[in-house]
Amino acid sequence: MANYMNAAKDKAAGKSVLGGAMIIAGTAVGAGMFSLPVVGAGMWFAYSLVMLLAVWFCMLVSGLLLLETNLHFESGVSFDTLTHQTLGNFWRIVNGSSIAFVLYILAYAYISGGGSIVNHSLETAGIELPQSVAGLVFALGLAFIVFISTKAVDRITTIMLGGMVITFFLAVGNLLIDVDTVKLLTPDGEDTYLPYLLAALPFGLVSFGYHGNVPSLVKYYGKEDSCTIIKAIVIGTLLAFVIYVCWLVATMGNIARSDFVSIIAQGGNMGVLVSALSDVMTDDWLTSMLTIFANLAVASSFLGVTLGLFDYLADLFGFDESRLGRLKTATVTFLPPTILGLLFPNGFLIAIGFAALAATVWTAIVPAMMAYKVRKLFPNATSFKVPGGNVVIVIVLLFGLVTGACHLLAMADLLPVYG
Repeated sequence: MANYMNAAKDKAAGKSVLGGAMIIAGTAVGAGMFSLPVVGAGMWFAYSLVMLLAVWFCMLVSGLLLLETNLHFESGVSFDTLTHQTLGNFWRIVNGSSIAFVLYILAYAYISGGGSIVNHSLETAGIELPQSVAGLVFALGLAFIVFISTKAVDRITTIMLGGMVITFFLAVGNLLIDVDTVKLLTPDGEDTYLPYLLAALPFGLVSFGYHGNVPSLVKYYGKEDSCTIIKAIVIGTLLAFVIYVCWLVATMGNIARSDFVSIIAQGGNMGVLVSALSDVMTDDWLTSMLTIFANLAVASSFLGVTLGLFDYLADLFGFDESRLGRLKTATVTFLPPTILGLLFPNGFLIAIGFAALAATVWTAIVPAMMAYKVRKLFPNATSFKVPGGNVVIVIVLLFGLVTGACHLLAMADLLPVYG
């Protein structure tokens, strides 16, 4: 469930709506979902649901605004080209830099999360490793797959996808059956919820990041089939929303709100959350399914992100496809996030937050600005236009600005953060 789902578009029989929807949902849903119950613990389930619904709407509209822009240009043009042709070279650089930053910081986040969940898995087998070492093992093992070839990533992630679907429904399905409605609907702890919503907003945004795939869908379906693309975006984002709601019900319905204080105090990393869920699961076999799902989720997310970063950097620096060229690309791709993983092994939540800060540029601000510009450039165009006029553009733009500001204010301790 990560960016590797791009490969699925080449296999979607008959160019069905479902194929495009799965690309969107698969890109959005990944290891980042493990941050949602942790950052949502303060506002708890009801407000988490409101937050996700608002973010889903804004991110859906921003994706449709990007589609509106894309339909005025040739099929197959990249996000980079769209930004350059509509907003100029300055915003092209800003947009490209923000995408590169997000890929780098997510690579580090997944090394941190991967080290945490690998460490948790080893502890259940009686093996203890420093988390920084576990993160190094995780990074080196998966980096080798990316170094080999894109085809190797495709094959490995296809296997991972099947395993993730099975283990997710087994583990989360069991947690949903055992939900304690008292924990879910009448949480313990302090009687304050709404103030914690703003600090959690950036984590909601990064959970619906699929926008890089919109130009790919236009190329895949063709400009003439915009209705199918719209349906794919709507269904795909809705599917991601439903998965997140199920995940919140499963976690918040089994772990008391007060127990999240301890989870957050330990860094809120993936292994800590999975360990807390394992403690409430009565079946060791289902506990293993949850652990396997977590391992597959973070591994596939890491492969998807780093493959995109690998290709981006190879093109940026002009490295060829020879073994030496790929080694150079692998070095600039994996060395910085791996060093960060060694120095700061528990930075999963912090890294996701910074990814959200940069992602506001290319998932909200830039799509809104581009749509406004193309409406000025092509006032009489008959192609698809997002309903709502300039009001929806302003809403998406403000959403991006507010979300970025929320992260900065939370980092400066000017917004309440639970725990």
